[in-house]
Amino acid sequence: MSIKVVFADIDQTLYSHNTNTVPVSAIHAVEDMQKKGIKFFLCSGRNAYLIRKSGVYDYVKPDGIVTMNGAQAIVGKESIFLHPIPPGVVDALIKFAKRLRFGLTLIEEKEGHINMIDERVISAHEKYGTRFPQPRTFPDHYDRVIYQAIAYCDEFDESLFLPHLSECKTARWDEYAVYIMPKDCDKARGAEATMAHFGLGMDECLCIGDDYNDLEMIIHAGAGVAMGNAQESIKEKADFVTADVDDDGFAKAMLHYGLIDEIRK
Repeated sequence: MSIKVVFADIDQTLYSHNTNTVPVSAIHAVEDMQKKGIKFFLCSGRNAYLIRKSGVYDYVKPDGIVTMNGAQAIVGKESIFLHPIPPGVVDALIKFAKRLRFGLTLIEEKEGHINMIDERVISAHEKYGTRFPQPRTFPDHYDRVIYQAIAYCDEFDESLFLPHLSECKTARWDEYAVYIMPKDCDKARGAEATMAHFGLGMDECLCIGDDYNDLEMIIHAGAGVAMGNAQESIKEKADFVTADVDDDGFAKAMLHYGLIDEIRK
């Protein structure tokens, strides 16, 4: 297997929420891979602005990023792929958020807004150390281009609106928070667009993650890796299960596939 590109989820894969940092072994692993000519991409549910605000660039210098669960791919500073949510779906989401009274974040390419802030919104963001976006009142028809949404609701509320959004799918990342994205868009789609940009196929990349929104890219990669702290259903579909994020899991996975020669701490 010839791996030419690595796509890594950020939270609890590359970046530990226990130490609020990227393990030293992972920092060196990324550096060593890039010295060998292997490209490294961050692959996140966040948009580019929130990835930058996360502070992860203080530790690694990726060759690009896949943002908003695959809705955008950026190589260097060039956006090479964009896949928005259909406007009618956005309007339907606003309607359901008003009727069911849950927080709804609508994410654009460079910013995002939320309709309301309640205990569920605060709880989800506190767990992941992120800030909620600027609140604003959503009109019944939203005139901005939206690439991803987050509904701050439980699974019951999700079961009430999702059947009416035939063009969408969801990936839950918290008890009270769920990503909403087009059915034909996920991290695998963004990774595939990136690989095509370089004239490469998905069999030439390694994808590593820990949560439900990482599943598609792990399945479609030439090498799909689940963190030791990953959800069990993710581990079952992975080609290889590495150690936890705080036990040098990222570096150990790169060593397992021969992308680095040693684990440096």
